[in-house]
Amino acid sequence: MSPTPGTPSCVTAVDTYDIRFPTSRELDGSDAMNPDPDYSAAYVVLRTDATDATDASAGLEGHGFTFTIGRGNDVQVAAIDALRSHVVGRSVDELCDDPGSLFRDLIGDSQLRWLGPEKGVMHMAIGAVVNAVWDLAAKRARKPLWQLLADAEPEWLVRQIDFRYLTDALTPDEALELLRRGKEGAQGRTAQLLAQGYPGYTTSPGWLGYSDEKLTRLAAQAVADGFRQIKLKVGADLADDVRRCRVARSVVGPDIRMAIDANQRWNVDEAIQWVTALAEFEPYWIEEPTSPDDVLAHAAIRKAVAPVKVATGEHVQNRIVFKQLLQAGSLDVLQIDAARVGGVNENLAILLLAAKFGVPVCPHAGGVGLCELVQHLAMFDYVALTGTTENRVIEYVDHLHEHFVDPVVIREGHYTAPTAPGFSATMRPESVAEYTFPGGTFWAADLETQKPQTQKKGQAA
Repeated sequence: MSPTPGTPSCVTAVDTYDIRFPTSRELDGSDAMNPDPDYSAAYVVLRTDATDATDASAGLEGHGFTFTIGRGNDVQVAAIDALRSHVVGRSVDELCDDPGSLFRDLIGDSQLRWLGPEKGVMHMAIGAVVNAVWDLAAKRARKPLWQLLADAEPEWLVRQIDFRYLTDALTPDEALELLRRGKEGAQGRTAQLLAQGYPGYTTSPGWLGYSDEKLTRLAAQAVADGFRQIKLKVGADLADDVRRCRVARSVVGPDIRMAIDANQRWNVDEAIQWVTALAEFEPYWIEEPTSPDDVLAHAAIRKAVAPVKVATGEHVQNRIVFKQLLQAGSLDVLQIDAARVGGVNENLAILLLAAKFGVPVCPHAGGVGLCELVQHLAMFDYVALTGTTENRVIEYVDHLHEHFVDPVVIREGHYTAPTAPGFSATMRPESVAEYTFPGGTFWAADLETQKPQTQKKGQAA
């Protein structure tokens, strides 16, 4: 439906979907803490009565999601549904001109805020909706999100950020100065990004449930594909980790960086002992060695395991915890996640904090669509904030990209810069129809195949 002439376009509906992929059956994504993940997305579509510039017959839409690993995805969808009243009826012009206005309203709802505040399921729901608004804004501007952010005036970007709880570490004036400096030479970096892409690393060889043969094959393939860093999951069994690290190092050689990731498995003393035992394989970083909320534990581990670096951030719940990790000297590598915190607005704050403290950002990706999203944030950081890719890489995992309209493209170990308008968040309609849980065609057929087994068990009982 088109708006009445003279009537501003607005958001007409917020549609949500519980989308799940059966990745646990091949052990894709398996690690020491999460042995059987079914990669899932709580997916949201903001529908509007604004005309899509690329198709006069279609309504402009904003797409977003947050990532889960199966059970509980329905809870995440319900949290997004709880935000619907804040969004429906909003002016498209106002949302696109100032996405921060919705971000502030969503984190400021006092009753929903009580469920956090600014953390957990509600905050991830806010991130999904806010990211959908940025997708809408970038499509309306006919730019990929990274370019929309890089082209934006520094003063406008600063207004997108909530500096509450941050000013002891980063003030608006400091942020503005960082962004103004970041503009210098941005045009040349844009050209370089479009020509060469952004460096990535791959976790595809390193899932904990993979056999040594599969690890060997995928590690060799990663090097052949141009990656200069791989990552292995560790933390379940030390002898097993020693063997797997030895296999991987023998395949990739001494010049390829090899990171390890414990997915929050250890206490402080265990982390130090484990990393010390694996030090002979020269791990570049140890990722998430302990609880993502434990700032002081990360600081203690970092001091003890140097020169192995400490990386964390994919489960850090908000900008305030990131601020403390930086203030306490708790990490060498900061890992933003596009869908864990409150969307683009909060990730802008985190990128600026990292720039202020001089800590490189190496985003977490993989999952469902996280590669598609976070590439835009890293590319903005390079073009218009820090101006460098030194010691910076974006994680890459080679699965589920086929479900997106604008999937990531990797060439010679680098992310190719997206050129399509938007946040690369739009899923293919056929994938939504097939993998929506429990009524999508895949899950309905899967449930049907389980019935005979269930009936046999019932008869035997």
